[in-house]
Amino acid sequence: GCLSPKLTVALSRRGVKESAKQMAPKNLSFKIILGSSSMARRKILADMGYEFTVMGADIDEKSIRKDNAEELVVALAEAKAEAIMSRLETTDHLEENTHSTLLITADTVAVYEGIIREKPSSKEEARQFIKSYSGGQATVVGSVVVTNLTKGIRKGAWERSEVYFHDIPDEIIDSLVNFDSVLK
Repeated sequence: GCLSPKLTVALSRRGVKESAKQMAPKNLSFKIILGSSSMARRKILADMGYEFTVMGADIDEKSIRKDNAEELVVALAEAKAEAIMSRLETTDHLEENTHSTLLITADTVAVYEGIIREKPSSKEEARQFIKSYSGGQATVVGSVVVTNLTKGIRKGAWERSEVYFHDIPDEIIDSLVNFDSVLK
């Protein structure tokens, strides 16, 4: 998701999602475009009470390489923003109005034993990843980039969280691997 696991858990535990939904303005003075096909990211924004449209970035993530995870997730989120902005310009999707349009893009990777792991490319790779985490730990690095399309201003940040795993039984691994969004 676009929030770190630590922050998402904290938000869930404290009921902040409900509070955020109550505090979210009903008549926003800005539009939101979520530049992601991630169901988890959609759910976070929806749970906070925001209305938004969704546009996938359709970039070749493997063509963007960085030596460290923090630089990689920011570069990927920025590349997603650029790709979507390019599509918006060619389709005149941005109409002239007084409301700002915010584009939110994000990326997340895991770092396991010093190796950056991106989305698994197959169910077998997903199974290997999950099995390797069993009883161990991994670092999750996520980024969020918000671009004000109306004003041309962009801000981004990354967050790093350590995740510790109990032993993961094979039946749980099977269930996770067969879950529809494991490769998305």
